[in-house]
Amino acid sequence: MIYLNLFISFLKIGLFSFGGGYGMIPLIEAELSIHGWLTAQEFTQVISISEMTPGPIAVNTATLVGYRTAGIMGGLIATLGVVLPSLVLILGTSHFIYRHREHLLVKRILYGIKPVILALIIAAMVFVAGNTLFRSEPPGPLAVFGHIDPFAAIVAGVSAVALLVFKLNPMFILLASGAAGVIFYSLGLI
Repeated sequence: MIYLNLFISFLKIGLFSFGGGYGMIPLIEAELSIHGWLTAQEFTQVISISEMTPGPIAVNTATLVGYRTAGIMGGLIATLGVVLPSLVLILGTSHFIYRHREHLLVKRILYGIKPVILALIIAAMVFVAGNTLFRSEPPGPLAVFGHIDPFAAIVAGVSAVALLVFKLNPMFILLASGAAGVIFYSLGLI
């Protein structure tokens, strides 16, 4: 019975939450309080662990809640419940798009989505850059902008040139940037 409850609870969360993993947290918390699976402190720990591990926060949270509630099988079932709605939607949509890819309306829709995708990527870039490039706040009217971290700004500039001018593989740029950060920050050079 616990497996069915886990599956249905996380299926509802996957179906009715929008805005990504952080949008699912209130729904997950509500389901946990209804069933009494975790205390508030345990839920906070689960969220912290989910943020630290690779992967979407909703999937990680579902897996951890399911595991803590009903072991390995509970983790698998909760994860299946939370990803199933998106999986079905993506599979159905991709099948439709593939079948009708030459239709003028589908071409126009896909063409119209490109600016939205670009805007989402830019928004993510601005968010990450804002948290990476800027350090503590200076006093005065520019307090919102903070101090620019020179090393992060240089890495961002070099990465942009390597990507746009030299057309280097983005994976190589990510690995090189990460290695530079580890070297410079761990050795105290910055």
